[in-house]
Amino acid sequence: MPQRHPVTLFALATLAPLPLLGLGAWLGGAWTLLPLAYMTVLAALLDRLAMPAAPDAPAQAEFPAADRLSVALALGHFAALALGIAAVAGATGLSGWERAALFAGFGLFLGQIGNANAHELIHRPGRGLRWLGTLVYVSLLFGHHASAHPQVHHRFVATPDDPNTARSGTSFYRFAIRAWTGSFRAGLRLESRRLARRGLPAWRHPYVAYVAGAVAMLALSAVSLGLPGLLAHLGLAGYATAQLLLSDYVQHYGLRRARLPDGRYAPVAPCHSWNAPHWFSGALLLNAPRHSDHHAHPSRKYPALRLPPETTAPTLPYGLPVMACIALIPPLWRRLMDPRAARWRQDAADNATVAGKAGAALAE
Repeated sequence: MPQRHPVTLFALATLAPLPLLGLGAWLGGAWTLLPLAYMTVLAALLDRLAMPAAPDAPAQAEFPAADRLSVALALGHFAALALGIAAVAGATGLSGWERAALFAGFGLFLGQIGNANAHELIHRPGRGLRWLGTLVYVSLLFGHHASAHPQVHHRFVATPDDPNTARSGTSFYRFAIRAWTGSFRAGLRLESRRLARRGLPAWRHPYVAYVAGAVAMLALSAVSLGLPGLLAHLGLAGYATAQLLLSDYVQHYGLRRARLPDGRYAPVAPCHSWNAPHWFSGALLLNAPRHSDHHAHPSRKYPALRLPPETTAPTLPYGLPVMACIALIPPLWRRLMDPRAARWRQDAADNATVAGKAGAALAE
C-alpha cells in the first residue's frame, strides 16, 4: 500500500508570509519589512546554512494534503492581492516608504508563491483545480499562461520554438519581452486551432475568458480604489509576472535539445532544465526548482518531485531566488552561467549523436 506523507514543510514555508503581510499592512513601520526579509534574507540564509537538500519522497508515496494546501494558497493569493492593492494604493493610511516595502513584499508573494501554486494547479487532472489555477493567472493579467505553458512550453522546451526558453547570451530584459508576447501568440494559435477542430463558437475561446477576466479584475480595482487602485493592481501584476518570467529564464537558460538525423528534436531529458536542490527555497516554491522531474512527469504532485543525479542534469550554483536576482545583472549572469550552459549543450549534443547512431544501427 502506498505511504501517505504530510506536506508540513511546504505549508509552513508558503503560508508564513500571509500573516506577516497582514501585519505589515495593518501596523506599518518595521512590520512592513518582515515579509520581504522572510522571502529574501531568511530564505537565502536557510538555503546556505541548513541541510543542502531535502530528501526525495519515498517512491509511490501519496500526499493527500497537497491539493488542499494548493487550494488554501490560491485563496490566500486572492486575499493578498486585494490587501496588497489597497495598501499600495494608500487606502490603509501608510507612508510612502511603507507602501514601497509592502509593494516589494506582496509582489514577491504573488510572484513566487502565488505563481508557483498556480503552476501546480493547472497541471492537476481535476477541472476545478485547473480552473482555480487559471483564475490566479487571470488575476495577475497573465491568463494565457494557462494555455501556453502546458501546450507550448512543455512541448517545445529547449528549442527555438519555445518563447520561454532563453538562448545563451540573451539578457533577461530581452527575453522577458519575447517570452510574454511570444507565449501569448503561440497559445492563441493553438487554442484557435483546437476551437476550430471541435467546431465550438468563438465565445468559448479560452482567450476570451483570459482577456475579459483581466479587464474585469482591473475594473474592480479601479471602481473600488480609483486610479491609485488601478495603478497598484497593474504594478503588482507586472512585478509578479516578472518573477514568473525570471523563473523560466533561469530554469532553461542556454540549454538546447539537439537535432536528430531525421530532423526532429531529441526528446526532453533531465539535461534540458536547470535544477536547484536548496531545501527552503524549494519548499517556498513548491519544489519548482526540481524542474527536470517536472518536465519528465508534469502531472506529478510537487511533494513527490525528485532531484536527478548531478551527472545527468545541470545544477544551479545558488538557490532559484538568488539566481533570479543575479539574472537582473546581465554581465554577472553571463559570466556565471554561459560556461556552464556551454558544457551542458555539448554534453547533450554528444549524447544525441550517440543515440542517433544507435538508432540508425538498429534500423539497419
